[in-house]
Amino acid sequence: SMARKRHVSRIAVMQVLFEREKHASMQAWLDALRRNAEELGELDREFAQDLLNGVLSKEGEVKTSVQQHAPQWPMERMDPISRCILLIGAYELLFGNDAPPAVVMNEAIEIAKEYGTEEGGKFVNGVLNAIAHKQ
Repeated sequence: SMARKRHVSRIAVMQVLFEREKHASMQAWLDALRRNAEELGELDREFAQDLLNGVLSKEGEVKTSVQQHAPQWPMERMDPISRCILLIGAYELLFGNDAPPAVVMNEAIEIAKEYGTEEGGKFVNGVLNAIAHKQ
């Protein structure tokens, strides 16, 4: 299904963002995205690619928004999985034009719980909720 492919796409992008500190170049990240795609199976490559490019191109604005809505948590102190998921979710809420906010938030919370912790899921939910409601 399209929903499943997008879910997997978001996971792949989260993993690339998570690995990014270790890799210097955009090409390395795109290679990582391809590898993740092969491991994860079905994904919407175009959606994943656009999502990754979008997050990277708007990263400054996205980080500013996340930081404004999580003032007590400097980004560098956040759990890395939550941080990567927040970059994706906040990007989709601020600049994405096709997924409704409820879908973006549900996806982010699911991925946070699947790859992080229940606590991370609650944290991600709180921050994205704040961003969504100030729109």
